[in-house]
Amino acid sequence: MTILIATTNPHKLEEIKAIAPACMKLIALFQFDEVPHVEESGDSFLENSIIKAVSYGRFFDLPTIADDSGLVVDALGGKPGVESARFMSGRPYETRMRKILEQLSNTEKRDAAFHCVASFYDPATSVLLSFEGIVKGRIAKQIRGSSGFGYDPIFIPVHRDKTFGELSQKVKNAISHRARAFRGLFHLLTSVFPSKVLKPFEDHTR
Repeated sequence: MTILIATTNPHKLEEIKAIAPACMKLIALFQFDEVPHVEESGDSFLENSIIKAVSYGRFFDLPTIADDSGLVVDALGGKPGVESARFMSGRPYETRMRKILEQLSNTEKRDAAFHCVASFYDPATSVLLSFEGIVKGRIAKQIRGSSGFGYDPIFIPVHRDKTFGELSQKVKNAISHRARAFRGLFHLLTSVFPSKVLKPFEDHTR
């Protein structure tokens, strides 16, 4: 079963491939010459993931998975939230992380969570499925680690003392918000397309 992953980020594709059923062939947007711009106009991670899955699925006429994710910081009123990818747009993530640390410099309230909603759309059958993964944690007091991408080096998941930027890819793939969302979605797909997706679901998030 060939599925288009609606991302231009090779790192994200590799994360998803690491947890995908072996019978799935995953391709990504950066492998195509012509890719339309899809405006993430939704007010939630769910809305944005559906907008992208449906838009790209119809354009390429392929079963498509799109996700929308972000960092939700309690002391910042939930920001950057759905604007995580567009927060200080054009600036390096190190600059964006330093800005968040600066905004939290006068408070000990550092609770945060990473959210991810992954949505699947099949233009041939109009099947639409979504699953949300959440990892709670806290914001570190400094940037730590160089693994992962995005805001990983400032987020410490619950029950851990290392940031996502310090954890190995194997550990992160077992507990991350994206891993939980995609594992849940792959589990749903095994129910909808049992003849094409044969690998049983294995939950490594507990």
